[in-house]
Amino acid sequence: MTVHGKPRKAAIAAWIGSALEYYDFFIYGTAAALVFNKIFFPASSPATGTLLALATFGVGYLARPVGAFVLGHIGDRFGRKRVLVTTLVMMGGSTFLVGCLPTYDQAGLLAPVLLVLLRLMQGFSVSGEQAGANSMTLEHAPEDRRAFYTSFTLNGTQAGQIIATAIFLPIAALPEEQLLSWGWRVPFWLSVAVAVAGLVIRRTLEETPAFEQEVATNTVAKLPLAVLFREHWRDVLRVVVAAVIASVSTIFTVHALSYAVNTMGLERTPMLWVGVLANVAAVITIPLWGRLSDRVGRKPVFIGGSLGCAVLMFAYLWSISAGDYVLIFVTGILMFGVVHSATSAVWPAFYGEMFTTRVRLSGMAIGTQIGFAIAGFAPTVATAVAGTGPGSWLGVSVITAIVCLINVAAVATGRETYRVPTERLGLRPAGPVRA
Repeated sequence: MTVHGKPRKAAIAAWIGSALEYYDFFIYGTAAALVFNKIFFPASSPATGTLLALATFGVGYLARPVGAFVLGHIGDRFGRKRVLVTTLVMMGGSTFLVGCLPTYDQAGLLAPVLLVLLRLMQGFSVSGEQAGANSMTLEHAPEDRRAFYTSFTLNGTQAGQIIATAIFLPIAALPEEQLLSWGWRVPFWLSVAVAVAGLVIRRTLEETPAFEQEVATNTVAKLPLAVLFREHWRDVLRVVVAAVIASVSTIFTVHALSYAVNTMGLERTPMLWVGVLANVAAVITIPLWGRLSDRVGRKPVFIGGSLGCAVLMFAYLWSISAGDYVLIFVTGILMFGVVHSATSAVWPAFYGEMFTTRVRLSGMAIGTQIGFAIAGFAPTVATAVAGTGPGSWLGVSVITAIVCLINVAAVATGRETYRVPTERLGLRPAGPVRA
């Protein structure tokens, strides 16, 4: 394969792998919002059951920092490819088993306990997925197109959400009895095909030139985590804080869906279509935002997207409270499909460029997964703090805006890296930059 073909293959493999991996991850979120409160927590009041179901979605994020330490070490010590294969096997297996679980009526408390354990396994697996795919793609990419190529990892994530939501559309349209008895299980069982397809694709990947150079020169860090926290602890902390912007995604994907269907009584099908169309828009806009950041810098695009989300979440949740489907579609697609995509497009390159090759996967994995762990509980916190009534949209919007402003502060005070040569990334001083 030519040198120019390798970045494309790495980007395509990252896109497909992330789409398959996040299909598994997002079908859980959809089921948590629509079904799990009724089949795993039926003994609770409707409001409490919804809160507990959303909490199981957040529990998966608790395992992500742990998985980041383990998989980050493996990726920086033994190679990016090994991590990318491992994550698919774990995610596919745990997701399939969720579809096999007994309900509360069948097994009592054992059912939600098993659900939480499998969710923890999902979280452990996904912790190395994006960092591994981003590291693989960034290290294969031309220096002037790093954000464009790495943006395909998040582009694949959005595609995975499209597939997951689209699968749930006919399932959600089933009569209530069929949905709760067997219908909800079907998307989870399909993860077997997801895992097999992902393995076939990722086993053909070549290791990155940057990592191979480390192997050839015997400079691979034996203890990547020690190097990371000795030399890059500030960068890890910055990524943690910046990564909390993922709260916008979890609020949009889980809380807003639950609020619309369970609180405002809106129809499931059109609300699922909002997610599908918003993610279709994201698949289109993410590479465009990535290319723009290769030209003007990471920080302007990232900050602009964060500020836009802070404003548009008010409009989106208000439109749900008003029950106006036209406004719901317009504001949802604009916020998540267009504006939030600016942050999704930039962070894979921006975070990865903070670290040297020796610790890049560990730094990205640990930093993002701790931040994502916080974001994973955003729907639960929002529901608990703002309440479950029709007027709760305002409190949730304020919480989201605060998160976005925190992200802006973290990004604004970071180094601009879009002109730093790849071999100089993560070094201090950064060295000469290209004109």
